[in-house]
This record gives sequence, structure tokens and C-alpha cells, in this order.
Amino acid sequence: MEIFGQTFSILELIGISFGIIILLIFIFDVFVQKKYAIVHNFPVLGHMRHFLTMIGPEMRQYWVANDKEELPFNRSERDWIYASAKGENNTFGFGTSELLYGVGYPIIKHSGFPFPTSKAYAPFGDKTSIPCAKVIGSHHKRRKIFRPKSIINISAMSFGSLGKNAISSLNQGAKLAGCYHNTGEGAISDYHQFGADLMWQIGTGYFGCRDEDGNFSLDVLEEKCLNHPVRLIEIKLSQGAKPGKGGILPGAKVTKEIARVRGIPVGEDCLSPNTHSEFSNVDELIDFIERIAERTGIPVGIKAAVGQIEFWEELALRMKERNEGPDFITVDGSEGGTGAAPLTFADHVSLPFKIGFTRVYDIFQKMGLSRYIVWIGSGKLGFPDRTIIAMAMGCDIIHIAREAMLSIGCIQAQKCHTGECPVGIATQNKWLERGIDVPLKAERFKRYLESFRKELLAISHSAGYEHPCQFTAHDIEFSTGVNKFSTLDDVLHYRKDSSPFKSMIELEKKFKKKKR
Repeated sequence: MEIFGQTFSILELIGISFGIIILLIFIFDVFVQKKYAIVHNFPVLGHMRHFLTMIGPEMRQYWVANDKEELPFNRSERDWIYASAKGENNTFGFGTSELLYGVGYPIIKHSGFPFPTSKAYAPFGDKTSIPCAKVIGSHHKRRKIFRPKSIINISAMSFGSLGKNAISSLNQGAKLAGCYHNTGEGAISDYHQFGADLMWQIGTGYFGCRDEDGNFSLDVLEEKCLNHPVRLIEIKLSQGAKPGKGGILPGAKVTKEIARVRGIPVGEDCLSPNTHSEFSNVDELIDFIERIAERTGIPVGIKAAVGQIEFWEELALRMKERNEGPDFITVDGSEGGTGAAPLTFADHVSLPFKIGFTRVYDIFQKMGLSRYIVWIGSGKLGFPDRTIIAMAMGCDIIHIAREAMLSIGCIQAQKCHTGECPVGIATQNKWLERGIDVPLKAERFKRYLESFRKELLAISHSAGYEHPCQFTAHDIEFSTGVNKFSTLDDVLHYRKDSSPFKSMIELEKKFKKKKR
């Protein structure tokens, strides 16, 4: 190619163009931009720092961190979820790499006479099915009592925090796996309507159930419940990621569709209030629960992280005196968090799950109420060992969030709050969302949940039980130092209420009786 009488090859032109670009960047860095000292002092090369900082978390996953080192989920944990979701071999070889004598390391004690797998009954014809042993809403005689077919269910993740393809994949996967899907506080979207049972979460913004002025509307709530498969209603008081602070949805994620579903302005940050406007004390909370349950007939519960214990003491006392209140309680640990949160809230506000749950359960047990409530645990419990410990502490159901995201392709890039999730899960970017093949990801979630429940049953059988709810604190020991182990009994100072479970066959009979 000839330019100004000179002939250049394509490669030479590319080289000249590249040199001009570098020169322009150099001039801009030194003489124009004043924002970054490192770029001014080291023009051109200074940009490498920003690039390496940007891709650092992803690179550490593959090149630096060992299999047990990363947080919140290490490589071994992610590999187990990925392999389970893909239907690949999810076993590990060459023994454990855990520090067995490390303080706090849990041991599940197996039985000398395991429950015979050959005698294990599969409710509903599904070998991985684990129905809930309790009926939600039966104590308060709700008109639409509900017994979940799965003790493992999808936790609260709103449409908005997650994109439409991610929500669609989880909802379709939940239907395939026979579990329910918590909507999150962002309301019931079009993508929650593929047939899975729903737990509708109501937060401080009352999205999806408010009037034109933005106030809570019982009429709108009732209408939505009649037109959607809402089996449970959860009032969110707080969550593990940012307790005492309202939900945060950055304006970049507030599309026209999300604005329509929630009833908010397009493109503006959606900041939920940090308190409910419908109640401000325990009695008003109970009144609110009863109004919703009476109008809809659906069991109503609460979700909260645990901080100051006085609230729980007063709630238990008033529930006993009034014989009213939540049908289920979801205790969220500070380990949880799929949404955006200020650093100090995420790191230092609210108790971790085991501590928080123990304190709350103990209060309700002393009041004689614990056996009538369905207890739900949330906060990094999406693995069989953690679920068993939670069940031994008194949980009846487990909610999983980030583990569900991992099963449909999350790579733990930790960019959920930016709207730039590289795999298209926690984003509203249409190009990035196209990376999610909904039928494929729905199938992967189904396989992950089935593998999870299959392993959960296998461990239960090894301990001599047919159902994980039969585990007690005596079945778990924790390392307290070299050659020192203590049972979970010693830590809890209570023993959970005896389970109403009789057998898997009996559970299925109760389901069939309910249908008649």
C-alpha cells in the first residue's frame, strides 16, 4: 500500500498504527489525565496495573490458590458442584486433604449397622426424594398447609439481582427436581412462572404487592397468590449479607422490565428501606402475619439474620401468649450473600449460622414452641455435611443460593454487584445473558440437586437413618485440638425436639391423604 509516495506492507502499517496509538496514550497519560499518579509516572505501562487488578480474582483461581484455600467457596467445593451438575464423576481420590485435627473440624459418626440401602423407599418414585418431615402451617390451621417434597430448596435471589435466563433456569430446574423456588424480594417475575412451587418473599419495598403510591396492598397480594403457584410467603426482616440495611439493586440493573415487575423508576438505584412500614414492633409483626395468612390461606413465615437476641425472646413470648405468629422461621447466617453489600455489613454485622440458629432455637424450645415451627437454615449450607449438621441442630429445610448459581455456571468471579457477571447470571446485560442455555442449565441444576440429595441419603443410611431429620447432636463431633473431640451436644446445650418422621412410606401416605 502506498502512502505519501512510500510503499508499506500490511504488517508495517499495523506496526505504524500501533506505534501511533502508544504515542497518543503516552501523551494523554503525561499531559492530560490527572487522576492516576501511577499512570502519569509510568505512562502506558501503568495501565497494566489496572488490567491485572481487574482479572486478578479469576487468575488466582487457576494459577495461585490451592484446592482448599479460596473463599467463599474453595476449588474442591466448586468442583463437586460442577461435576454433580454435569452428571460427571463427583468422587475424589487419594484420601482427604482436610486438616482432621483442626479446631472446629466436624465428624459425622456412622453406625455399626447402617440402614440397608436395599430397603430404602423412594417416595413419588424418585430415589433422591427427601420430603420435609413437618407440615408447614398445620399448627395455626392455615387453609393451604404445605409439606415440601424436598428439604433442599432454592433460596431468595431476585429477578434483577439475577438475569432472566438465570431465573428461568432455576425455576425450570426446580420444577424438574421437585423443589420450591424463593422469589427473593424482587417480586414474582415472568421468569418465575415455569411451574415450580414458589415461596414469595416480601421485603421492605413490598415489590409486586403494593399500590400505585408504593404502599403495601393486601388486595394485590391476594390476587397474585391466586394467579401463581405461591405455597409459602416469607417476610424478610433482614438477610445475612447486610442485616438492618435494605436491599440494593444498582441502577444499571434496573431495566424497563424490572421496573415494571417491581413498580419502580427505570435506571435508578433501587434502595429498599431498612425497616418495614407495616409494622414496627413484635405485636404489629404478628398482626401483619395473621392478616396475610387469613386473607390468602397460605402459611406465612419470617426470614432474619440474628443479632440482638431481645427481639427473638419477645417474639417467642408473644407467640406463646397469643398462639399466633410465623409458621416457619428462616435463620440466615452471616456467611450468606448473593447481593451487593457494604464491606463492613458483609464482614462484621450479624452472627454466623451455627451461632445464630443455636441461640434462636434454644429460646423457642424453652418456650415449648420449637416443635410447632418449621425451621429453615440458610447460609453456605449447600453441601451434604453442612446440611446434616444443620439438621442435627434442629433445621427441617435448607435453602441454597450461591451453590445453585454455581450449578448453572457461576465461576465465582465476584462481580455480582457490578452488573458485569462474565457468565451471564448476575447481570441484565443481554449479550452476557445469551451465554446461558436455559434448558441445559435447568437440567444441570436438577442433576446437582439430585446428586446432593442422593449423597445426603447415603450418609444418613451410613449413620443408621432413613431420613436426614433423624440426625441428632450426638451424631456429630467437632475437633477441639489434637486428640480432643467434643459432641455437638456439648456445644449446643440443648437437644433438638424429636422428629415426627416415621418412615418414607408414611410420608408418602400423608401426601396422598392430603390430596384426597
